[in-house]
Amino acid sequence: MHRLKNRTAIPQSADFDNEVTLPKLLQPGDDSKRWSQTRAAKVEGYVVSVANGPLELTNCYLPCSRDIHIHVGLRPDAPPREQVVLEVTPRMREWASQQGQDWSEETLKATLLGHWRSFEGWLFYDSHHADEAENTTPGHPDNWRATAWEIHPITKLEVSRVK
Repeated sequence: MHRLKNRTAIPQSADFDNEVTLPKLLQPGDDSKRWSQTRAAKVEGYVVSVANGPLELTNCYLPCSRDIHIHVGLRPDAPPREQVVLEVTPRMREWASQQGQDWSEETLKATLLGHWRSFEGWLFYDSHHADEAENTTPGHPDNWRATAWEIHPITKLEVSRVK
């Protein structure tokens, strides 16, 4: 799991599963086996929130080494149960910096929040959150996401179109 979360390889054309879209990630039903963690995806959606994630073993519990969680939905006010989690890892943030891009929490929040954006990266099924996702535990009062599937890590983000 930690190896998958910390991938730094940039997906190539052949790595992408073109069937993955935000509406399909949000599609109801047990989706635990719907996609493959060996594939990458491109999704477009409204950015509902941007925030540092918690301290975690994957990043050695270092306060200065946190993932940034970007929640996207089909509308700017999508409730949590209609959002997909995408994550920028410290390693990919460093890579972006070497490409002249600022993927800091402050910059991402200022440039993404409330806007329709496009994201690419590796698919990851975060089984630790399956019991908090609407698709795998429908109707549970503590659900705060639509699916345990994520794009983690994000390897590309851009303005896709005005919506």
